[in-house]
Amino acid sequence: MNAVNSDAIIEKLRTIAGNKAEIVLDAFFTYIKVSPDDLLTLMQLLRDQLGMNYLANMTGVDQGEEFELVYHLYAIPDNQQKLVVKTRVSRDLAELPSISSIYPTADWQEREVWDLMGVSFSRHPNLVRVLLPEDFTGHPLRKDFKKEA
Repeated sequence: MNAVNSDAIIEKLRTIAGNKAEIVLDAFFTYIKVSPDDLLTLMQLLRDQLGMNYLANMTGVDQGEEFELVYHLYAIPDNQQKLVVKTRVSRDLAELPSISSIYPTADWQEREVWDLMGVSFSRHPNLVRVLLPEDFTGHPLRKDFKKEA
């Protein structure tokens, strides 16, 4: 869903997200910012009520005291409908609910975020390292990761 879509679509988003989310538009995407507690419910509603049936990618961004998780959703086959969902978690409590039961493509992507950033996903079916060796210590995409000399 790009920013030039009809007011009706934006209004439906506001109905789905309610007052628990902030909706921001730019020239490329519609962004929904949501608290971690509301993430799972929102993702389910976006899939079931708005047809956002494909999680193209997700990533984590180290923002210092918090990690921001960014999810790009599409309605397939209508690629004109696209959304970005963002949420933030404290660095100290870096855990979110897994959305892999809603979007199967999240399985691998949540593993990558855990492996590289250290954000955990509760109820993930198999949260194991996918890029780094099992005996690797730390999460190399964190800003505070110390590279060995």
